[in-house]
Amino acid sequence: MNEQAVPGRVGDVRRRNLSLVLDSIARTGDAKPSRAQLAAGTGLTKAAVSSLVAELVESGLVSEVGLYRDGERGRPGQGLELSTRRGVVGMEINVDYLAVGLVDLGGTLRFSSTVESHNRGLKPREVMGRLAGLAAEARAAAAGAGIAVLGGGLAVPGLVDERRGIVLSAPNLHWDNEELEAEALLGEVPLGVRLSNEANSAALGELWYGGAPVDFLYVSGEVGVGGGVIIGSELYLGPGGSAGELGHIVVQPDGPACSCGGVGCLETFAGQEAIFEAAGIPAGSLSQRTDALHAALAANEPGAGKAVHDAGTYLGVALASAARLMDIEAVVLGGHFAELGQWLRPALLAGMERHAPGLLDPANVTVSGLKHSGTLLGAAGQVIRSVIESPLDLVLAAKPA
Repeated sequence: MNEQAVPGRVGDVRRRNLSLVLDSIARTGDAKPSRAQLAAGTGLTKAAVSSLVAELVESGLVSEVGLYRDGERGRPGQGLELSTRRGVVGMEINVDYLAVGLVDLGGTLRFSSTVESHNRGLKPREVMGRLAGLAAEARAAAAGAGIAVLGGGLAVPGLVDERRGIVLSAPNLHWDNEELEAEALLGEVPLGVRLSNEANSAALGELWYGGAPVDFLYVSGEVGVGGGVIIGSELYLGPGGSAGELGHIVVQPDGPACSCGGVGCLETFAGQEAIFEAAGIPAGSLSQRTDALHAALAANEPGAGKAVHDAGTYLGVALASAARLMDIEAVVLGGHFAELGQWLRPALLAGMERHAPGLLDPANVTVSGLKHSGTLLGAAGQVIRSVIESPLDLVLAAKPA
């Protein structure tokens, strides 16, 4: 009888145990555990683990690698790892660029591509058309590497309704209540395409693939300034799903108007465009302006130095407020904040110490090592985590009819 039709106690146990074994393999990372080690670690019998692993290998979710001995006696065991022949496409829409990446189940970024694209004010259909071209590149890369694409994750700089696939509000794109029809980006894939917020995805990328602690605030620096809150290794969204909007903390009550409709927000002082303007960087492409800013900073030009110093100071003010409110223990800086880290960090730490003295250890304010790939890894990683948490459907789909 088809187990999908009778999801009773036996089916529930099987679902849970498949997830337990798959999660155990995922958590060991490069250690590549044997069946015997999995049995010892999960508390399941060796026979049960062997049966479950056989199903996971047959479905393509797990690969057997190498031979080694656990001790001096006994037959050599085979190591197990999440399959490098299954993957997820991470995608990102931002104000001035589009990006895609192919991530295998083990979390390795196998292919990535980023193109500058001025998306502010464009209709979602036009932006999605451009992104579809990049997604096709990722699928071609997957096919060339023999990787089956299970699904995709799409991150955007705004508040989203993941269930309905709608961008509720993305002020810097000028989008409100826009349905993106993200499923069309990858065609027929088993797990579809999951919509998420860009900063939240980047925070999860740091948690899963960047070595971040179990509790931290991720700060995303792009045209806008976003934040992702991780508590106990879980993303905290808040009742309305908008927790972490650090860019719209007011740092100067009489400051300039912000895209959110308020005034004096952090974004108006520390966002990418705000820094370029304050530094006197002329109009041009994103890469040209970024290179010009870095060159000006390296040459100790006063205007550029002051612009980044002021941005760091205001960011420190916002982080001081966040630290007092949420009792955060660590901060990870991403996006252009990571690229400007050496120039930005002194003013940031001074601002924090002035407004929240001793509250956050400077050693716990770090720069992302993932840089711009964090969002792609996090967007794809959410789909990968869904596979690890519930692999049964893919296991059943792989069985002969």
